[in-house]
Amino acid sequence: MKNLILFASITLASGMLFTNLYTSIVEAKSWGADIPNSIATAREYYKVVNPGVFFRMFSPVNQLLGLLAVILFWKSSPSIRLYLIVACVMYMLAEGLTFMYFYPRNDIMFRTGDLNNVALLKRVWAEWSFMNWIRTAVLVVGIFFSFLSIHKIYSLT
Repeated sequence: MKNLILFASITLASGMLFTNLYTSIVEAKSWGADIPNSIATAREYYKVVNPGVFFRMFSPVNQLLGLLAVILFWKSSPSIRLYLIVACVMYMLAEGLTFMYFYPRNDIMFRTGDLNNVALLKRVWAEWSFMNWIRTAVLVVGIFFSFLSIHKIYSLT
């Protein structure tokens, strides 16, 4: 059961990682292709649902699974515990970045920013695009440490 929780955490984190990569490689490039027209198109497209819905659903579950893995493997070994703590912290850091950094910029790009203020929209889009690669790296580090813990778990058995 313990291993299942850990594998579920890695699976979910990996899915979020690839969703994040898709957003950087495909969607963010489209948003910035012809500002302000591309932002206006994205606003129209996101009227019903947006990528934030996906992350608001799956990120808390991933954090919970990461925390459960830390708790379940707490007594396994100090290195496993450390790897899982680092992974959990990375998953929480990615979520913290989302709330503190990305949501305000999403609001400017897709809801409240004046479409005539091209300089603001270009700046916010560029900031968002750069920091999404940082968030992606944070997820990669979390997944790496989760895999290190699995390696250690199976090395000890």
